[in-house]
Amino acid sequence: MTDQLVELNVTGMHCNNCAISVHRLLEKKGLQNILVDFAGEEVKFSTTDETVIPQIIKDIEGLGFHVVDDVATHREKFYQKIENKFIFCAILTAPLLLHMVLPWHLLHHPYIQLALCLPVFIVGCLHFGKSAISSIRGGVPNMDVLIFIGSSAAFIYSLAGTIQNLGEQYQFYETCATIITLVLLGNLFEKRSVTQTTSAVKDLVKYQQVDARRIINGQVEIINAGEVKSGDILLVNTGDKIPVDGDILEGNASVDESMLTGESVPVEKQKYDSVIGGTILQSGNIRIIATKVGSNSVLAQIIDLMKKAQAAKPPIQKLGDKVAGIFVPTVILISLITFVLTYFAFGGTLQNSLMHAIAVLVISCPCAMGLATPTAVMVGLGRAAKNGVLIKGGDTIEAVANTKYIVFDKTGTLTTGTFALRDIRAQGSASIETIRGIVTAIEERSNHPIARSLVQQLKGQPQQKTILKAVSEEKGLGMRAEDVEGNHYFLGAAKTGTDIAYNLALYKNQQLIAEIAIQDDVKPGAANLIASLKKMGVVTVLLSGDKQSRCDTVAQTLGITAIHAEKLPDEKLSIIDVYKQKGKTIMIGDGVNDAPALTKADVGVSVNDASHIAIQSARVILLNTDLNSLLFFLQISKHTLVTIKQNLFWAFAYNIVAIPLAALGFMSPMLGAFIMAFSDVVVIGNSLRLKVKNVRS
Repeated sequence: MTDQLVELNVTGMHCNNCAISVHRLLEKKGLQNILVDFAGEEVKFSTTDETVIPQIIKDIEGLGFHVVDDVATHREKFYQKIENKFIFCAILTAPLLLHMVLPWHLLHHPYIQLALCLPVFIVGCLHFGKSAISSIRGGVPNMDVLIFIGSSAAFIYSLAGTIQNLGEQYQFYETCATIITLVLLGNLFEKRSVTQTTSAVKDLVKYQQVDARRIINGQVEIINAGEVKSGDILLVNTGDKIPVDGDILEGNASVDESMLTGESVPVEKQKYDSVIGGTILQSGNIRIIATKVGSNSVLAQIIDLMKKAQAAKPPIQKLGDKVAGIFVPTVILISLITFVLTYFAFGGTLQNSLMHAIAVLVISCPCAMGLATPTAVMVGLGRAAKNGVLIKGGDTIEAVANTKYIVFDKTGTLTTGTFALRDIRAQGSASIETIRGIVTAIEERSNHPIARSLVQQLKGQPQQKTILKAVSEEKGLGMRAEDVEGNHYFLGAAKTGTDIAYNLALYKNQQLIAEIAIQDDVKPGAANLIASLKKMGVVTVLLSGDKQSRCDTVAQTLGITAIHAEKLPDEKLSIIDVYKQKGKTIMIGDGVNDAPALTKADVGVSVNDASHIAIQSARVILLNTDLNSLLFFLQISKHTLVTIKQNLFWAFAYNIVAIPLAALGFMSPMLGAFIMAFSDVVVIGNSLRLKVKNVRS
């Protein structure tokens, strides 16, 4: 049986500790390829037995979470909303706090206080208690355990004092209610803050939610973009969002592709050009044929890529996860020790001992540690995506730290990849029209920049059409083909020793029939990029399959001293391996022949218009043609990693300082609850600074 990928929408997970609970539950069930994203409210796993899915859903809901059909359309019931729970509890908690400052006798009556506190305590039990008990059963106690124990201890202690009429010193109803109310407030802030950290994906999803004008029998009908099928003919007018990926059948247009590339300058499109769903038609009217719809579209793949990236953990997060996993039992133990020492060793009263122990429970915050890394990663990846840099995983951010070498492919990476056809020199009896036809027929089957440039420039020139029945691409060598008459062709790099101006050669049945001269220009900004990298202490390397003379020319223009020319894909692998042994290495390329090297490097980066294989092999995709996007990638990665470290420092430091202060009696449970409620917000707020922070430094 084959593995089936199961995707569930799960609400109610508010931090990484919740995600760990679900992850461990699924591990115990023996499931594979588990991915839990608390911020995106998604749980994915693979199984060979579909019959276990209903039970798994039941077990997840048993942990206190909710499995829904669609998070976007799911509407919580009135009493389930965190906002309404907080308002309800705040209204009842306010009089309990007022009795401490107002001389109203009625508010001091124990049964009045019990009546005000009991509804708040019930809300707390339903909100925190169910989650706490379920997390203990699942073997991963969460923060709700601490809140539930602390508020319950205060309530039960006060209830016992009220029943036995022991006096005001036994009345801590305001402590119980305030703990619950303030933690609900913290959860409310946390929910809204986490929503902001995932805004990049949600913004991209909005681009999918548009209408389309489908043309059927000359009539136009309005449908949802999700209903478009491959092959449908669509009309797109000025100001419309292009609903799906497609090719232009008629018309010209200026298209704003900034949502995809971060480039604000519109791109001019004409007949046969491709357009991407979600981009905006600024001017013009076009008819397109839908080519990629649903999950196959570029936008859908980017959204899926970002979701996976946000869920991928950097190695630095493992420390936080390990500590969060043992944090709750440790805090409970510290709380018990605090009570025992305060009451028995130091002769404290029962009330003081209990309050110190409760303060330890409520001031502790494993959520801050759980949120430290994923929130920073989400904001960092989101900002990168909005600037045309797709990063496959939070672990990539840490992988580029302290990069020593950046290895560049030449063609299409440091050079424009738009090759100017200078001349075709026929050899033998073949006519120039026949040669053009053969070259066009072969290169139409390739995605290499040289091939695309040749096809574009030969289009419209007189040529004799050649019909091919088989074409194959050999990495780093060229293209082989066979026509319907059985002739064999090879089009690739010219042999060493021939005229360097003619850098391509066409062979028919192993006989040279043409030499082709093409020229590639250095990309604008490439020299500034290399200079900037040198200032950062990075060693730049040129690694290409092209001729030594052309590589030397490009390297000299840009100021690169380390050059490896005329290298086949397997040789590129060996060279990357050598640099990796010396230090952390990034490889940047765009072609099929770069794919192995991109995979081999510590981090592979594919540039705009890269081949599909290169994109699959790389961990970073630069959608913007501007090479400065590479600098932005390095800078946003650096600042994201700095933010993660700041968050972890704050989370650890907060608990290291706060727990002893609470144990020694310097903080009341109410003050502890107030501080704890905002510790998560501080961590998330620091992460949100990445949205506006100047990272170009």
